[in-house]
Amino acid sequence: MAEMNKDSVAEILTQIATMLELKGENVFKIRAYQNAARAMETFSGNLAQVVGEGKLAEVPGIGKAIAEKVTELVVTGNLSYYNILKAEFPPGIFDMFGVMGMGPKKIAAVWEKLDITSVAELEAGCKDGRVAGLRGFGEKTATNILKAIEDRKKHAGRFRMGEIAGDAEQMLDDLRSLPDVTRVAACGSYRRCRETCGDLDFLVSTNSPESVSEFFVKHEMVESVIAHGATKSSVRWKSGIQADMRVVKDTEFAFALNYFTGSKEHNIVMRQRALARGWTLNEYRLGAADGGNAEIPTIREEADLYRALGLDFIEPELREDRGEFIAAEKHTLPRLVEVSNLRGTFHNHTTASDGRNTLREMADAAEELGLQYLGIADHSKSSVQAHGLDEARLLAQVAEIRAMNKQSSFRLFAGSEVDVLKDGSLDFSDEILAQLDYVVVSVHNAFSMSEAEMTKRIIRAMENKYVTMLGHLTGRLLLQRDAYAVDIPAVIEAAAATGTIIELNANPRRLDMDWRWWPLAKEKGVKCAINPDAHHTSQLQFLRFGVGTARKGWLERGDVVNCLPLGEIATVLTAKRG
Repeated sequence: MAEMNKDSVAEILTQIATMLELKGENVFKIRAYQNAARAMETFSGNLAQVVGEGKLAEVPGIGKAIAEKVTELVVTGNLSYYNILKAEFPPGIFDMFGVMGMGPKKIAAVWEKLDITSVAELEAGCKDGRVAGLRGFGEKTATNILKAIEDRKKHAGRFRMGEIAGDAEQMLDDLRSLPDVTRVAACGSYRRCRETCGDLDFLVSTNSPESVSEFFVKHEMVESVIAHGATKSSVRWKSGIQADMRVVKDTEFAFALNYFTGSKEHNIVMRQRALARGWTLNEYRLGAADGGNAEIPTIREEADLYRALGLDFIEPELREDRGEFIAAEKHTLPRLVEVSNLRGTFHNHTTASDGRNTLREMADAAEELGLQYLGIADHSKSSVQAHGLDEARLLAQVAEIRAMNKQSSFRLFAGSEVDVLKDGSLDFSDEILAQLDYVVVSVHNAFSMSEAEMTKRIIRAMENKYVTMLGHLTGRLLLQRDAYAVDIPAVIEAAAATGTIIELNANPRRLDMDWRWWPLAKEKGVKCAINPDAHHTSQLQFLRFGVGTARKGWLERGDVVNCLPLGEIATVLTAKRG
């Protein structure tokens, strides 16, 4: 095992709790490890120091026995108990946790009763009727498991932005640090801020292609080399994603950057516009078509290329051939929102529900990011699995927030992520909602409703005057769970009619509402709130993914409410209340 920080320790404690649950161990023992994992996640002290002083057992939630195991982990980087426990299970059994709907109890049941120890065996068991015959399963459960396995196969080889961004940015930084490198960029889906990527494309200009390519294939992130040449190399990273690198001369960089950024549809139009001017355009140059003598303009940057083709510069996020060329011709391209425009954000969780950090820690982290305000929206009482707050706990949190605001210029807004119940009513009464600064409403259950029923359910919730914004509109989990059936245009119309803000959930597992719908919302006058749905201080960084998606949706600073300064945002949050 590697060097242990508190997050690594928390992950191992969580895995131990899961394995104990698979074994059917005492519920109190399982809960002890779950509580210890949660205590580690929220621990704000110096872990090595506390371990060194022998005071780990004094941390709330960590008993003496678990403190000894954590000490062994931190001191040695290893834990014999964990290794012995893990050896009791077939390796493939842990892959089943990646199948939606398969938790410890179901996995334990198919393992013990049917000797199923892998996803492939689980699929076979669902198809031949053995899984449906198990007590507590049935035909519907088996069908749902099969669908989840099919979804898993369908998404194989795709990666969410949040899974690859850290490594991608590290590679960019490392390439830039090379003395022989002139320019570096990431291209493809990553540069266009698509919600998922199949691979990563890097572009480098240099006069020393061999040395740069050698550096790329020998990088510490590389697991295996697929192809290696002076100007083109492909590798598989330890994360599983394929990364390709092209090396060009600096005079070719602008053309290669444009071509390898794409999209394919965007590139086709670019080539057509070049041909109309007597030129040919490819990934390396702009030349005269058919041996003609048309004058070739000097191209140093991408902007020069667009200008030569009679266009304003088109930002990478917009290059999907969805109207960007007409806007670039007419000089009506939007001035896209930027991360630096954000002044605050909403829909964030604390240890009061299922977050890992306290109110104070979340506030401090947001202020450190340069934000002026932060909205706290812990789960409501129906989200039992997320330790949702009942009325008393919510109002106590509101009082705590009010007290904190008196002691600081940084502003916390007291909100709640309120469950939308099956009939469209809300988890709290209007009397409770009226005491909040804002309200986010979200669907967290009964995803199998018909499109008409789900749409009616959501619109009814939005019609409540205390509802400020709608959270993660479609409930999708990228590469994991499809969106539930809902009439998105109808919801957008209702948002416009009721003055409800629609959230752009910036968690890279969601990025919901999808970027394809934001131009319609903008046209209807619906405002956006870019929210990280942060359950940890580090997840406030998800805002960058939300901004990327907002930019793909053609959104500008004025379309996003949390670009407003502190002095203006409070009025917007309560505007529906009249």
